[in-house]
Amino acid sequence: MPQGAGPNADQVAHWNGPAAATWVAIQARLDRQIEPIGRATMDALAPGVGDRVLDIGCGCGASTLELSRRVGAAGEALGIDPSGPMLDVARRRATEAGLAQARFLEADAQTHAFAPASFDKAYSRFGVMFFADPVAAFANVRRALKPEGRIAFLCWRTPAENPIMSLPMAAARPHLPAPASPPDPGAPGPFAFADRSRIETILARAGFADIGVVAHDEKLTAGPLDEAVDTALRMGPLGSFLREHPEFKAAVEPAVRIALAQHQSPRGVFLDSATWIVTARNSTV
Repeated sequence: MPQGAGPNADQVAHWNGPAAATWVAIQARLDRQIEPIGRATMDALAPGVGDRVLDIGCGCGASTLELSRRVGAAGEALGIDPSGPMLDVARRRATEAGLAQARFLEADAQTHAFAPASFDKAYSRFGVMFFADPVAAFANVRRALKPEGRIAFLCWRTPAENPIMSLPMAAARPHLPAPASPPDPGAPGPFAFADRSRIETILARAGFADIGVVAHDEKLTAGPLDEAVDTALRMGPLGSFLREHPEFKAAVEPAVRIALAQHQSPRGVFLDSATWIVTARNSTV
């Protein structure tokens, strides 16, 4: 089945459209912003030299490249993502870095037919919250892991705990039409795994054991104020809204600038982030 016709067809379309183009355009600043928490998650996974590691939702490839450095030339890091434009960037970056052990696959991790027991470990930096059927997706990933193979992933907690994601929309909200209805908190999207108990239930149903869900709080850089405003208007919940309704940009930009300026320091704008670092083990021998 072509991935664009599968259960995550809407997400595939999303990540091959304007959202992907935006991410590609500003990938350097986005990688810089989330690199510290991505590394903390990678440290929790502890990939070893010679390991074969699956990177789920690898995007423009920064995490896959770092994994490939950690496993060395004797190992392999395979980044999987449904976004063709983002994988083009990832492949170019791997070539420029001379990391032949970094490979990339354009596919849906929920449905791709991985070779059974072919990976030592699996990793994801904000790439697992978008599946239509997360139990099926994690079960598919688990089958790709060797017996006792481990997974570690990073996901957002609630919007209220994450000004790095929610502050721009909160500042813009008085200038926008009221939302038609509150979103389903479990629907595919950035905050789909905000509920710790939901994560534990999904992973247990998918066949994982030794599930750990640890809160991680860290201030993240949004760059200089002008850059922070530009990013806020292009990414996150507000960026998604403005891609559909660009006519509101002029109205919300001053409010977003004022809100972000309150978090400015000599080193730029820093905002709180709140994530879960999740680890688990393949319990099926």
